[in-house]
Amino acid sequence: MKIIRASELEHDTKMEISAIFVDGFYQWLTFFSKDKAKLTKAFSHMFNLEVFYVALIDNEIAGITACTDGKVSSVYLERKEFINSLGFLRGTIAYLVLKQQFEKKAYPFEIAAGMGMVEFVAVSIKNRGQGVAAAMMKYIFDHTSYREYALEVADTNTNAVKLYEKMGYTEFMRVKQKNSKQSGVNALVYMKHNKREL
Repeated sequence: MKIIRASELEHDTKMEISAIFVDGFYQWLTFFSKDKAKLTKAFSHMFNLEVFYVALIDNEIAGITACTDGKVSSVYLERKEFINSLGFLRGTIAYLVLKQQFEKKAYPFEIAAGMGMVEFVAVSIKNRGQGVAAAMMKYIFDHTSYREYALEVADTNTNAVKLYEKMGYTEFMRVKQKNSKQSGVNALVYMKHNKREL
């Protein structure tokens, strides 16, 4: 397995990155479309390849994640791209909702100087259970200069919570979610890891 910054890839891989993103977050994207091909096309424009990292297995992208200082966005959404893929109504709704949640994300805590935000950890379906997510996160620790790292995870994503705890992350905040029956998420859990503890 090899991990590199997405911008170092030699060919345009936004569709591949988008396909893994859609697989990883599909349950939260089905409101906009249940068609994975449409979703993959809709999201393929948005990734800031300078802050995304990819895991490669046999030269195929097996996993993705982003790490930013909280000031630079890991994604940039364009309304016309969503409309082209999802139609005017759903595309507009997707753009308005997700721009707020992704691009203009407001964390419920202050992102201190020296803190890296780990975002959008996702692994392709065929490569799950092979340590891809852990390897990407370790790579970020080893190759970025932040003093501590924080992330957000749904409380119902128990596999991810266990992985992060195993890697030394500890919960420091939990925010209850409205409409939990519809979203399947009771709370967003915020976890952090101090680099000195590694």
